[in-house]
Amino acid sequence: MGHFGQVLRQALAYPFTLIGIVVSSLAIAVLWGGNIGTVYPLIEVAFNGQSLPGWIETKMGETEQRIGELESRLVASPSPDRDALRSRLDAERQALQVQRRVAPYIRQYAPTTPFSSLVLIVALLIAGTLLKNVFTGVNLLLVERLAQRMTLNLRRRFFQATVSLDLGTLGQEPTSDLMARFTHDVSFIGGAVSSLFGRSVREPLKMLVCLVGAALISWRLLLVSLMTAPIAALLIWLLARSIKRASRRAMEEMNGMYRLLGDVLGGIDVVKAYTMERYEVRRFDRISERYVSRVMRIAAYNAMLRPVTELMGIATIAGGILAGGYLVLNQQTHLFGILISPRPLDRGALMTFFALLVGASDPARKLADVYGAIQRGVAACERVFDRMNRTPRVVETPHPLPIPRPTPAIHLRRVSFEYAPERPVLREVDLVVSPGEFIAFVGPNGCGKSTLLNLIPRFIDPKSGRVTFGDVDLRQVGLRDLRRRIALVTQRTVLFDDTVLENMRYGAPRATLEEVEAAARHAHIHDFIAGLPRGYDTRVGEAGKRFSGGQRQRIALARAILRNPEILILDEATGQIDPESEQAIHQALAQFARGRITLMVTHRAASLALADRVVVMEDGVVVDQGPPELVHRRCKLFQRLFPSLPTRTNLPTQRHSA
Repeated sequence: MGHFGQVLRQALAYPFTLIGIVVSSLAIAVLWGGNIGTVYPLIEVAFNGQSLPGWIETKMGETEQRIGELESRLVASPSPDRDALRSRLDAERQALQVQRRVAPYIRQYAPTTPFSSLVLIVALLIAGTLLKNVFTGVNLLLVERLAQRMTLNLRRRFFQATVSLDLGTLGQEPTSDLMARFTHDVSFIGGAVSSLFGRSVREPLKMLVCLVGAALISWRLLLVSLMTAPIAALLIWLLARSIKRASRRAMEEMNGMYRLLGDVLGGIDVVKAYTMERYEVRRFDRISERYVSRVMRIAAYNAMLRPVTELMGIATIAGGILAGGYLVLNQQTHLFGILISPRPLDRGALMTFFALLVGASDPARKLADVYGAIQRGVAACERVFDRMNRTPRVVETPHPLPIPRPTPAIHLRRVSFEYAPERPVLREVDLVVSPGEFIAFVGPNGCGKSTLLNLIPRFIDPKSGRVTFGDVDLRQVGLRDLRRRIALVTQRTVLFDDTVLENMRYGAPRATLEEVEAAARHAHIHDFIAGLPRGYDTRVGEAGKRFSGGQRQRIALARAILRNPEILILDEATGQIDPESEQAIHQALAQFARGRITLMVTHRAASLALADRVVVMEDGVVVDQGPPELVHRRCKLFQRLFPSLPTRTNLPTQRHSA
C-alpha cells in the first residue's frame, strides 16, 4: 500500500471535498439506520392497532407491572437467585425512566389514532429515504470530483516525470508501455480512489450504524450473531491478495496489446505491402485471448468474494434468528447460562434487531466489489510508480553556472559513452569546436555520430570524460540556459498535430507572423504554405502526415531558423529533400550559419560543401578530421563513403567573421 498511500495523501489537498464526503456519508448512514428502525413502531404500534400515545401508556403499564412482580419475587426468592432478579429489576426500572421521559412528547405531538400514527411512520420513512437519496447524490458527485482531480494530478506527475527523463532512459522504454500505464493503469487507480472514498466510506458507516442500533437492542446477542465474521474476513483477505496478483498480470497483457497496436498502426504500410494482415490479426487474437484469460481469473475471484460476503451475512442473520427466537419465544434473558439481555426482548425489538442485521449485511455485500477495485488500484500503483520514480541520468545542477556569451569553443575531453554495459558507442573522443565553425560528421551507420551530437544539449551525459563550453563543464550549467541556445533538426522530423504556424513557433512562441514567414523563406517552404487553403493556419495532422517528408523537414528547418540559435545541430536534416530544394537550402544554411556553431551529421556528398571541417568516425572513434579536401586525400574510409566531393565555389564564405 506504500505507493497507493502516496496517491491517497493527495486527497489532503482537497479538505472541503473530504469533509463533504464524510458528512454526507455519515448522513446517509444515519438515515439508512433510521429508515430500518421504523420496523419497530410499525410492528409494535401500527400493526397492533394502536396510536403512539396509547402504545407508550401500554408500555409503561406493562413495565410497572413487571417491576411489581419482580419486587415480590425478590422478597420471596432464596439468596442464590437474588442477584439475577436484582439485575432484571434494575433493567426494568431504567426502561421505565426512559418511557416516562419520552411520554410527554409523544402525548403532545404524536397522532391520537392508529391510522394517523401509521401515516406518520410511513411519512417519516419516505422523508428519510428522500433525504438519504439527496445526500447520496451529493456524495457521489463529491467522490467523483475528488477521484478525477487526484487522477488528473497523478497523470500530470507521471507525464512530468516522463518528459523529464533523459533520452537514454526514454529510448529503453517502449512508447506503448508508457501509454498503457498512463491510460489503462491510471484509470484503475482512479477507480480504486473512487471506491475508497465512496463505498469504502459510505458502506462501513451504514454497517456501523446498523450494528450500533443492534447493539443498543442487545450487544451480547450481536456478538453471538457475529461469531462467523472472523472466518469470512480471513477468506476475503486471501481472495483480495489473489485479485491483486491477477490484476498485475492482466495489466502486463494489456501492455502487450498496446505494444502490438503501436507496431502495426505505426508500420501499417509495411503490413499491407507484405500482405501480413492475417498474421497480425492472429497475433492480436493470441494476446487478446491471454488478456481475457487473466480478466476471467479476476472475475472468478470476484465471483467468490460475493458468496463469501453473502454467506457471512446469512450466517450472521441465522445466528441472530436462532438465538433471538429462543429468547423471545421462551421469554428468557440467558442463553447457555450466559446473560444475553437484561430484560426479555419483545417481538418488535427482535424484528428490528433482525432488520438491522440485514441492513448491515447489505453494505458488507457491496464491499466485496470494493476489495477487488482497491486491489486492482494497488497493483496499478506499483506499475505506475515503478516508472514515475525513476531518477533521470541527466540531472539538473542545483547551483548552475552561467554560460559565457558569446558561446565559447566546445571541448570534448576523452569522452566515452555506452547505452549498454560493455558495448561502448564512443571511446575517449577528443574534439574542439571553435566558435562560428561548421563541422560535418561522417561515418558508417552506428559509429556514434548522433550520440556525439546528443552530448551537446545534454540529452545524455558521458560515462567518462567531460564536455565543456570554454572551461565550464556542461554538468554545471542550467539545462534551460543551455538548450535555449540550441536548435535541432533531425532526419526523424517531429511535427505536432497543430497548425503550421504553431509548429514553426514551437521553439520561439513570441515570434511574429512576419518573422515566421522570413524563416519559412529561408527554408524554401513559404510558397508552399502560402498556397494552402488556410495558409499558416493549416493543421499538419498527426505527426505531420498531411505533408510529404521533404515538406515536414523544411518546416522543421524553418522552426530551427526562427529560434535564432547560437548552436545549430543538423542530423540528416536534408535527407528527405529533393536535389533542387537541397541546393537552395544549402545556400540559406550557409548564410544562416555565419557566426554560429553548426554541427551536421550527413551521408550526402552535397552537404559537405557547407562544412569548414569534416570529422570522420568509425566504431566510436574519430579516425580523421580537417578540411574536406585534405581529409579526402588521406582518409581511405572517407574516400569509400564519398568517392567525390562537391564544389564549394558558389557558397558564401567567411562565416567566421560574425
